[in-house]
Amino acid sequence: MSGHSEHVPAACPLPVKIVVSGGFGVGKTTFIGAISEIEPLTTEAAMTEVSVGIDDIAVLPDKSTTTVAFDFGRITLDRSYVLYMFGTPGQERFSFLWDDVSDGALGAILLVDTRRIEDCYPVIDYFEERGMPFVVAVNTFQGADRFETEEVREALGVSADTTIVHCDARKRASVKGVLVELIENVLLQHDSRHSSDTAAPERLVTG
Repeated sequence: MSGHSEHVPAACPLPVKIVVSGGFGVGKTTFIGAISEIEPLTTEAAMTEVSVGIDDIAVLPDKSTTTVAFDFGRITLDRSYVLYMFGTPGQERFSFLWDDVSDGALGAILLVDTRRIEDCYPVIDYFEERGMPFVVAVNTFQGADRFETEEVREALGVSADTTIVHCDARKRASVKGVLVELIENVLLQHDSRHSSDTAAPERLVTG
């Protein structure tokens, strides 16, 4: 027997892709930037006169830029998972990019601004039609009215088993809590749907 101890390589964390989505100006770029362990990649462009009458900035008077493709960030959640976060553009006219951004994603976080709840409907429809698990995160904007979880659920028209949490997209701890909720929900759904499947869940791993 060799006198050298056998080296056992440490298990590598599982890379997982998630989507951060929601309406225009709801805080997706801020959400990703608050927790990413790398400098987030953003594709923000200055808002111009072209957007007048298209992008509603009545409750966002200080907003001067908007995401036109996607945002990207990364966070090592624990020893088991590394999350790769992709933020979708908020404007519906850029929805043709959503398929590419969402391809291969484990699940989605739907950010909500209660001042513009109607902006969430197309996003909810998108993920429900594709059967992608998602959690709803109500971003607590300063000056916005506060609503109970069930009031938000009723306004959005989502099912009773859809997780709804409140968060502050500017704060790392709050954002991490939302990410943990998503992972826990997705794993529970995966276990319940595939409890009889003994094959490795390769679809959870992104390329």
